[in-house]
Amino acid sequence: MPVLIKFMDIDVCENLKEAKDIITFHLNDTGCRYGLFSKENNELVGTCGFHCWFNDSEGSRAEIGFDLSPDFWGKGLMQEALQKILNVGFEIMELDYIEATTEHENSRSQKLLEKMGFNREPYLKDNLLYFILKRQEPLEVT
Repeated sequence: MPVLIKFMDIDVCENLKEAKDIITFHLNDTGCRYGLFSKENNELVGTCGFHCWFNDSEGSRAEIGFDLSPDFWGKGLMQEALQKILNVGFEIMELDYIEATTEHENSRSQKLLEKMGFNREPYLKDNLLYFILKRQEPLEVT
């Protein structure tokens, strides 16, 4: 589905081997990906999750990614899913911050990231817009 992968760094799979190669890549990646299913008929309609999980001198961080069938755009499904994924990132994975990148033309994803609290950084990362969400430290009661 070309419209779905327009802003992704993959091409439409031409054969089963290409699909298996993508799956193998993600199985060997340091993140985790979740399927999103329609509440009406349990159909797979998208995915979201983390890839490239790092724990180094910059802190614990991972990049978030997401995709959704165009039939489900604008219905709040991805916002609902991302809220749960962000909670997993900060509460279970104990990330210090979560990164995201988008193509310049992908205004829908940019708006969603900003709605979720991500801040757009003033520099590009691999010629992509770069967003970051830092862990919110609990307020100390005095």
